[in-house]
Amino acid sequence: MKRIVLLLAGALLINGCANGPESKDSPGQAYLDNSGRDDVLSGGVKMIPVETPKGTFNVWTKRVGNNPTIKVLLLHGGPGVTHEYLEACDSYFPAAGVEYYYYDQLGSYYSDQPDDPDLWDLPRFVEEVEQVRQALGLDHENFYLYGQSWGGLLAIEYALKYQDRLKGLIISNMMASIPAYNKYAEQVLAPQLDPAVLAEIRELEASGEYDNPRYTELVVSHYYTEHVLRMPVADWPDPVNRAFKHLNPKVYVPMQGPSEFGASGKLEKWDRTGDLQNIHVPTLVIGAQHDTMDPEHMKWMATQVQQGRFLLCANGSHMAQYDDQETYFDGLVTFIKDVDDGSFGKTTYSKP
Repeated sequence: MKRIVLLLAGALLINGCANGPESKDSPGQAYLDNSGRDDVLSGGVKMIPVETPKGTFNVWTKRVGNNPTIKVLLLHGGPGVTHEYLEACDSYFPAAGVEYYYYDQLGSYYSDQPDDPDLWDLPRFVEEVEQVRQALGLDHENFYLYGQSWGGLLAIEYALKYQDRLKGLIISNMMASIPAYNKYAEQVLAPQLDPAVLAEIRELEASGEYDNPRYTELVVSHYYTEHVLRMPVADWPDPVNRAFKHLNPKVYVPMQGPSEFGASGKLEKWDRTGDLQNIHVPTLVIGAQHDTMDPEHMKWMATQVQQGRFLLCANGSHMAQYDDQETYFDGLVTFIKDVDDGSFGKTTYSKP
């Protein structure tokens, strides 16, 4: 009888440890509690109607987790790419208790794709983000806006108009000036290519042969694997491949332009370097040593906003969330937690 009692006591102790208080840094059961959510049936997916000058269209969003004070809306790059390449967040945000929202902007694969060039306009995209924010119920007590590449540009524009809605801002792998980006691509990155490869790329561009498979082969093999994602193409993660597969050129080309060496579309003259000083919310700027964007410029950006921090991914490129992943997410999560608990300071953060 005594043996049975001891066994029962041991079982209760083990069970108590398994279901006892969570550690300070773990999200706890509340993170997984979807009670009362209106997106439970769809697994967190919600189609949000957005008003535009050309009518009402639907954009795709998906929520992961629950945290009343930390809600991150993810703005993907492109424009015209998808949320898919940001799915690396799934490996880090849940464990940190971060509630986050994937979102395909209008024209991207999971959202409506109206064939109307007038819709691909920066101010309209800003208003779209604001409508999405309202529909998701995000506010200055919990709303972190994250933007990567083109998404970073869009995040800057949103902050300059609506920063009173924000708790924190993350600008990832994006300079504050397209002319400065074009200069960096032309004067620093292009000369790093093999001269024969660069000459052939320039020849194809001059002929307008951007759809030529040879152009894609040269750019991907000699430029992307050095400055976009520093891995052999055969090893590129599935989320990245899906995002590129689903790219909508009818959005990307008018705004970015057809060349991968700088921008030549509607965004060609975009420059907010003189306006960064007006951003007062806590801001993290993420740059990478091998990025298509100048890491020194991005470091400078963090000094221009009123409350800035810079994160350098020393081994990363434009998609540092993959080729310098631990540094990237450690710095990103640390920033979010520091803002959330009030300990954020104006520092440069770099993982040893």
